[in-house]
Amino acid sequence: MSPSRSRKRKPRKKKGSNTKLILIIALLAVVALIIVGYVMLNNDSINKEENELPQMKVLFETSMGNITIQLRDDRPITTENFKNLILDGVYDNTIFHRVIADFMIQGGDPTGTGLGDPNIPTILDEGLLSDNNLNNRGTIAMANRGANTGSSQFFINLVDNNYLDKANPEMGISGHPVFGTIIQGMDVVDQIGKVSTNSEDKPLEDVTLIKAMLID
Repeated sequence: MSPSRSRKRKPRKKKGSNTKLILIIALLAVVALIIVGYVMLNNDSINKEENELPQMKVLFETSMGNITIQLRDDRPITTENFKNLILDGVYDNTIFHRVIADFMIQGGDPTGTGLGDPNIPTILDEGLLSDNNLNNRGTIAMANRGANTGSSQFFINLVDNNYLDKANPEMGISGHPVFGTIIQGMDVVDQIGKVSTNSEDKPLEDVTLIKAMLID
């Protein structure tokens, strides 16, 4: 008998190494999915928060009726100053000390004189260089005596006063930052704008801002 030929056997793959490789790949896939899911969830949360941020409103209770103001969110300096003064009670029981028919009504001076309270800091003008600073009818803007002298006093436009939108030194206009819009009670604003005044544009009978408060 001729001797039998010896057959070469193929080396067997180690089952252990294959299992480890599969586990590593699966683990990496799971980690990748977790990361992708986290990023998408985080982005959705950010977008949701941005869309659901409540726009701050202000309620004026006046002796002639209520006025609701929608504050702008692109005037951080002016709006925050206004909100802080409200929270401090600066506007409570103050008067509209200057009223000019077919122009504006002005308030916010704790002294009631228009001279202002020197203890209240001034703020920087903002938005005067933008195209959306429009002193249109029904908007509320900062009163001032020159550039960057706004403090607590404000005025509400009875008509479009767009010559106040930007500074014009030649005309003696410093520009007035608009920081909100009347969304309810414009009829009350118009009534205040029709009251009788003296030669200094002060109402003969006090029109009082009884309470200013932040609302949702």
